[in-house]
Amino acid sequence: MFNKNLLRKLSVFMLTVFLLVGCGKSEKPQNNAANKNNKEQTETVKDAADMTFEEALESAKGKTVNFYGWGGDEKRNNWIDNSIAPKMKEKYDITVNRVPMDIDEINNLLLNEKNAGKDGSIDVIWINGENFAAAKKQDFLFGPFTDKLPNFKDYVDGESADVKYDFGEPTEGLEAPYGKAQFVFVYDSAVIPNPPKNAEELLEVSKANPGKLTYAALPDFTGSVFVRQIMSDLQGYEQFMDKNLTQDKLAEMMKPTIDYLNELKPYLWKEGKTYPSDNPTLTNMFSDGEVAMAMSYNPNQASMMINDKKAPATTRSFVFDKGNIGNTHFLAISKMSPNKDAAMVFINEILAPENQIEKADPAVLGDLPVVSYDKLTDDQKKLYDSINIGEATIPYNELDSKKVPEMPAQLVPLIEKIWEENVLN
Repeated sequence: MFNKNLLRKLSVFMLTVFLLVGCGKSEKPQNNAANKNNKEQTETVKDAADMTFEEALESAKGKTVNFYGWGGDEKRNNWIDNSIAPKMKEKYDITVNRVPMDIDEINNLLLNEKNAGKDGSIDVIWINGENFAAAKKQDFLFGPFTDKLPNFKDYVDGESADVKYDFGEPTEGLEAPYGKAQFVFVYDSAVIPNPPKNAEELLEVSKANPGKLTYAALPDFTGSVFVRQIMSDLQGYEQFMDKNLTQDKLAEMMKPTIDYLNELKPYLWKEGKTYPSDNPTLTNMFSDGEVAMAMSYNPNQASMMINDKKAPATTRSFVFDKGNIGNTHFLAISKMSPNKDAAMVFINEILAPENQIEKADPAVLGDLPVVSYDKLTDDQKKLYDSINIGEATIPYNELDSKKVPEMPAQLVPLIEKIWEENVLN
């Protein structure tokens, strides 16, 4: 016979667990214990790597997928919350819970959840560059999974360098492309009628307009790519593709770039004695007319600023003749995710051509699409071609023809330190 006292205690315990699970708030990570029992969830996690996409669709019904990523872009947040999330619920009965969090915090949480050795709270992660390289090295990620996604197979060029590699690190199916970025210069054509075609001409423009140009202090993301852009244009990116370079060797190789930046320095804003703390500050300075040039990883930045009345109508964009650095940002799945099936469905929906084209519209988000134009249907091509990028944006096809690759993620912090030691100080 059962011990009645033990049975009462067990009933109280189960009621407490039920109440705790049922009282989560939407802005916090959601689990699916209320939808499926723990046994079913454990089986789903264990079998996710072997599931077909059709099986994942069926298994994911009624679940919540927790999407972790930087939350500072309101247009992106609105697109996820008001376009993607409703589609996920209507089409697949999957709830999307967006959890805004800086990538350093996400990395720490991934580490803690892996060490705990049980189901975690993170399902999908917005990631790229050195953070992907670190997560891959520490075995934080599930996969490969991209070969399961119909929209990846049908519409993405999986053999292109900007999909196969992430800042020089092989992706190996551990992340799917989310959007593309390309570094562009933004300038006021009323002040600078003839934009520079290369780094040397940029120096001449700076001399002709003292105090009207600058860049954000490293390690700001955009300030950092500006320095790598100068390296690429002056010296060629090819010699900087070895991820095993030591700091001393890299500093020696970078000497022409360091000399250039120090020559540029006295002609910058405040004579280069200080730099804007980050790129948003530089963008605000441009909006206020304090400087005549800004820069962005978003090629639509100039048109978006004009549309938002944050820049004069004479604002335009340019890239160097040899090309500007471009990269891809990705979506990955946590190895400890209890909802890998729902995560794959979510990522596949992000890759749908209609969604990629929608977010490419500067009025929506202005994030470059990852779908291959050649793989689109005629109707999808018409939709793509109808995007109003604005006259201040360089046409996407032209941008693509003037794109150079990112340097390995492992070199980025070394470059930033070399700049700090040899330019800032």
